[in-house]
Amino acid sequence: MTLPMTLTWLRIAAIPLMVVVFLFTPAEFARPAAAWIFGLASLTDFLDGYLARRWNQQSAFGAFLDPVADKLIVTVALVLLVFSDGDLPIVIATAVIIGREVFVSALREWMASRGISAAVKVSSLGKLKTTAQMFAILFLLYYFPLFGVIDVYLIGYWLLMIAALLTFVSGAQYARAAVVAVARAEADARGH
Repeated sequence: MTLPMTLTWLRIAAIPLMVVVFLFTPAEFARPAAAWIFGLASLTDFLDGYLARRWNQQSAFGAFLDPVADKLIVTVALVLLVFSDGDLPIVIATAVIIGREVFVSALREWMASRGISAAVKVSSLGKLKTTAQMFAILFLLYYFPLFGVIDVYLIGYWLLMIAALLTFVSGAQYARAAVVAVARAEADARGH
C-alpha cells in the first residue's frame, strides 16, 4: 500500500462522507463542507498521480482505480446537485457528463477487446473539460456567495455548462478517433 494508492482510496472514502455531510447537516454548513470535502478529494487526484510517477510507484491496479475514483466522486456530486437544485440545465449537463463517461468506458473496453485500446489517448480538450468540471462542481456545491459578494454558484453553473459542452465535444472526438483506429486495425489485418 503506497501513499499514492492510499490517496486514491481516501478519495473513494470521501464519497460517503460528502453525501452524509451534504444531506444530513444544517444547510448553512452542509454545502460549504461538502465543497471542501470534494475540493480536498480533487487535490488527491492530482497528488496521487504526481507522486506515483515521481516515486515510480505506478501499478496496473492504481491505473485502473484512479479514474474509477474520479468518476465515482464526480458522479455522486452531480447527483447530489441534481437532487438538491433540480434545475433543468444542471440535469441535462449531468446527463451529458455521466452519459459520456459510460459511453467512453464501454468504448475503451470494446477497443481493449480488439487489442487497440492504446490507439486513443486522452486529449488536451479532455483535460480542460475535467478542470472546468471540477471547479464547476466545487462552486456549485459551495453555493453561498464567497466573501458575501462573489456568486460562486453562478460561476459554477456556467462552468458546468461549459464542461458539458466540452464533454460532448471530447466524447465525439474520442468516438471519431476510435472509429479511425478500428478502421486502421481492420485494414492492417486485411493487408497481412
